[in-house]
Amino acid sequence: MSHIAVERNRRRQMNEHLKVLRSLTPCFYIKRGDQASIIGGVIEFIKELHQVLQALESQKRRKSLSPSPGPSPRTLQPTFHQLDSSSIIGTNSFKELGASCNSSVADVEVKISGSNVILKVISQRIPGQVARIITVLESLSFEVLHLNISSMEETVLYQFVVKIELGCQLSLEELAIEVQQSFCSEPISML
Repeated sequence: MSHIAVERNRRRQMNEHLKVLRSLTPCFYIKRGDQASIIGGVIEFIKELHQVLQALESQKRRKSLSPSPGPSPRTLQPTFHQLDSSSIIGTNSFKELGASCNSSVADVEVKISGSNVILKVISQRIPGQVARIITVLESLSFEVLHLNISSMEETVLYQFVVKIELGCQLSLEELAIEVQQSFCSEPISML
């Protein structure tokens, strides 16, 4: 008897949690009323919120790097750093292999994910910029597998999943520099 009561309590709690999740998520993210659709919609909504947060943080960083209203591409002073992420879930932590190259014009982040590279670029909207980035990637023998573009006002976030070709000798730092250089006409020298 107590097992049945425990299971009823779990179902009641699950239904309450689903109602809360459904009420906090815009309706167009949830296609149907079943549990899988609600949870899938919430996941998509959270992913989009995360992208908006990244764009806002990048916009804030760029404003702090560039007090002048319109930075000239010739005055890029990129900063480089190794990425080090720790897992939030569970007690195990791991190091994530990556690099970034930030300037007042764009933030470029490169991470390894299996046999692919995840490339994130946050910048102001610049006509034709995504085509320039793809040209750089293709010229370096990377194959674009997936591209996601998110924008908010004048800020845009490009997220690429690119395939690493066999024999690729380019470091993550060098890839970040190459993508950063697509934003200006003069090459960026590493400080």
